[in-house]
Amino acid sequence: MSIKRSLKIVSYIVFIMGLSACGFALRGAVAFPFQSIYVGLPDSSALGGELKRNLRANGKTEVTTQATSADVILDVLGESRDKTILSLNSQGRVREFNLLYNLKFRLRDKAGREVLEPTTISLKRNLSFKENEVLAKEAEEALLYRDMQSELVQQIMRRLAVVKMDAPAKAD
Repeated sequence: MSIKRSLKIVSYIVFIMGLSACGFALRGAVAFPFQSIYVGLPDSSALGGELKRNLRANGKTEVTTQATSADVILDVLGESRDKTILSLNSQGRVREFNLLYNLKFRLRDKAGREVLEPTTISLKRNLSFKENEVLAKEAEEALLYRDMQSELVQQIMRRLAVVKMDAPAKAD
């Protein structure tokens, strides 16, 4: 009995050590390669407000109100939300919609040089539709757009974190 128990204990210890050595770690605060940023979206914009909140949450990056006092400038070149019919039922009524959220932006430095070339992020969600649940489906649509907006902000944050501010000049 003693040997079986010892083997169990040793196997548990090996399992726990193996699990702890897998390298899993929570994602920490995002470190941006710049100290300040100007976001070319108004505070009244839901996307602009959420993006600025996420940038400020870092604690190390200042979101400025003037483009001239920022290290980098985030220009929004286009933002659109579209809703298209995805499928119809046998009576020809809408059964599903496709929700699209597109954002095109670029990042420039103080001198106006592009640090991040124009980038487009496109997100899609499907929304089923029932005529007798119109109000519920409108609320679900708003919720899906908010979810896409949050995902968009997270994608922008990840792209800003990997920007190379001092890219070396290309040698010929």
